[in-house]
Amino acid sequence: MTPSKLKAPIPPVALPLPEAAAALGMALSSFERNVKPEVRLIRRGKLVLVPLRELERWADDQAEWTFTERHT
Repeated sequence: MTPSKLKAPIPPVALPLPEAAAALGMALSSFERNVKPEVRLIRRGKLVLVPLRELERWADDQAEWTFTERHT
């Protein structure tokens, strides 16, 4: 085996916008409209990355408990 095949995959710390949108299960246009304004971004020239922690924070902030009442 070559050394490159022995290495474990490196988990990402940040994702490009299309992958960040996919990670949340939404279209890029929805991500850019609804999520991008609410998360911190890493910008280097034309490269824009979204830290995974920001995606997780945003998802946690958006999550709601849903309760259904039983009527007997």
